Amino acid sequence: MLPARRNNPVWVPDLFNDFFDNSWMERPKATCPAINVLETPEQYQLELAAPGMTKADFDIHLDEDGDLVIKMEKKQDANEQKKGHYVRREFSYTKFQQTMLLPEDTDREAINAKVENGVLVVNMPKVKKVEIEKAKKQITIE
Repeated sequence: MLPARRNNPVWVPDLFNDFFDNSWMERPKATCPAINVLETPEQYQLELAAPGMTKADFDIHLDEDGDLVIKMEKKQDANEQKKGHYVRREFSYTKFQQTMLLPEDTDREAINAKVENGVLVVNMPKVKKVEIEKAKKQITIE
C-alpha cells in the first residue's frame, strides 16, 4: 500500500491504514532491500543494502540447482523495550530471502561474500572461456 498524504481529501487510504496498522492486525513487512549487480570482465558483483545487519544475520548458499540463495534475518531481543512506537517504519528487514539465477560462466566454487558499511557484497568470479570449452564434453554417436 502506498503512503497516504494527510492533506489528501480522500479518506479511504487513511481508513485502510488505520484498520490494518493496529495491535490485532499488524501490517505485513513486505519491504525488500535494494540489490545492485555489477558485471566486469573478471566477475559479477552483487551488492545488497543491509543497514544494521552483521554477517551472523546472513545465510548464503547455493541450492541444489546451483542458484545463489541469500537469506537474511535480524533477530531482535524479546526483552528489548522501545520508549514508544513507530509511527512510520520503512527500514525493518526482519526476514528476507532472494534466489538469484547465476550466469553459466560463474565460477560457483570461488564465490565469496562480506558485509561492510551496511552493504552485503557477493563476489562471483567468472570462469575463463578456455575452462568452459574444456568442460564441454563431446559425445560421439555410435
